[in-house]
Amino acid sequence: MQQREPVKFGDAFKFWLKLGLISFGGPAGQISIMYQELVEKRRWISEKRFLHALNYCMVLPGPEAQQLATYIGWLMHRTWGGIVAGVLFLLPSLFLLIALSWAYMAFGHVTWVAGLFYGIKPAVTAIVLQATHRIGSRALKHPLMWGLALTAFVALAVFNLPFPLIILTAAVIGAIGGRLAPQIFRSTGGHKVSDAAALPALIDDDTPTPAHARFRWTRLAMVVTSGAVLWAVPVTTCGLALGWSHPLTLMSFFFTKAAFLTFGGAYAVLPYVWQGAVTTYGWVTPPQMMDGLALGETTPGPLIMVVTFVGFVGGFQSGMFGSDHAVLAGVTTALTVTWFTFLPSFIFILAGGPFVESTHNNLTFTAPLTAITAAVVGVIANLALFFGYHVLWPQGFTGAFDGKALVIATVAAIALLRFKANVIHVIVACALTGLVIKLFLPML
Repeated sequence: MQQREPVKFGDAFKFWLKLGLISFGGPAGQISIMYQELVEKRRWISEKRFLHALNYCMVLPGPEAQQLATYIGWLMHRTWGGIVAGVLFLLPSLFLLIALSWAYMAFGHVTWVAGLFYGIKPAVTAIVLQATHRIGSRALKHPLMWGLALTAFVALAVFNLPFPLIILTAAVIGAIGGRLAPQIFRSTGGHKVSDAAALPALIDDDTPTPAHARFRWTRLAMVVTSGAVLWAVPVTTCGLALGWSHPLTLMSFFFTKAAFLTFGGAYAVLPYVWQGAVTTYGWVTPPQMMDGLALGETTPGPLIMVVTFVGFVGGFQSGMFGSDHAVLAGVTTALTVTWFTFLPSFIFILAGGPFVESTHNNLTFTAPLTAITAAVVGVIANLALFFGYHVLWPQGFTGAFDGKALVIATVAAIALLRFKANVIHVIVACALTGLVIKLFLPML
């Protein structure tokens, strides 16, 4: 078998930047894009190793797609590779949300942005459906896996059970099933993949764990200590310089807590953010929070980036630096809350990655993760249902049905599923369609 050359750091940098620019569609869409690019097209990592890393990210608090990018970047190019991958995943969204937040506060409305969003939202629904199909076709290889996916879907959609409970239950089932029926809970085996995915990957199923990814207690202590310092220094600086009740200090603590509660993705933590930012502290109003959620849903990057909008608006309105420096206050708070929201994600990956790498051929650990993958298919399907409901009935079932959004979503789904269209091309086409409808055909 011919040895492939390792990916150069510069080439990886370009890819992670591109991913940050096109990472629409929430975690499902983002994971789908990474799967297509890294597993099927570039063959930087095998399907088995990709899913093993994904399963670990799924059980962590925080945005799983951003953590998966960090994990793969770390596995390929050590600590700096992980940091660059994770940061570039967020950076375009950070800059875009700060710019849009400024426009929102400066002008009071962004009609053209609303038109773009109107077209993108149905496209996002189609992207999530595509991700459900792609991941499900690879993860659901046995009736028991189908049952786990269906049970997870019903648990969320009908009974609204907590996401951590669903993941924990799936893990217990996998742990027991791995002992009783190991052939069912092996993470590959028997599944026919595409011709591209059948080619050797740079990080293949049997590729030895690189030296930097092997578990060492000294390295774990260094990562945890570094993370604690990176958290404590800015918090202490804010507290001593501005006061412990200053909005910037309170945001530092609040969004750190939010980072540890994001099990199940952004939708699981949004009620907590809403309660704190709107009700408890009054940093934003309910309409502003809804507008921020719309921005977060339809810009690249994780949906939890809505915290950037909350930080900007809260700082802009606080007057913390005086009325003449509202934009400076907004940018400062936006950067602050983003730092404290995402810092734990990097620590989780850099600290836990070596342990996870030591388990990818150990059925004791992979069987629970295989069951989790099956359950996550049901979770993603529920997310598609959630998006579809809000896109087609924007005012709820008692309001009007949006037939134009259905047409956009249907065409986007056909383009993605039937014709394998490029995700970014579909998003651009749908965004322009929404803009035309809102600007020139508003009464249709």
